[in-house]
Amino acid sequence: MGTALALAFVAFVGAHLALVAGLARNGAWGRAAVALVVAPLAPWWGLDAGMRLRAAAWGAALALYAIGVAVAAAAPPV
Repeated sequence: MGTALALAFVAFVGAHLALVAGLARNGAWGRAAVALVVAPLAPWWGLDAGMRLRAAAWGAALALYAIGVAVAAAAPPV
């Protein structure tokens, strides 16, 4: 379970950084800087900038990570 959880987290971080880079590339430097620190703003502003696929990847990766954390917390210790 640890490897799957780590991969989901890496996917989430990668999607987040892709959104932030896309915002910066579009000239929204202020939004990119804020979205780097306040993670939920990245997909919101990414959708506003037309980055639907990146925002969807961000949401899917976050959902996978959250499910993985919940399953890991509920699993009995080995």
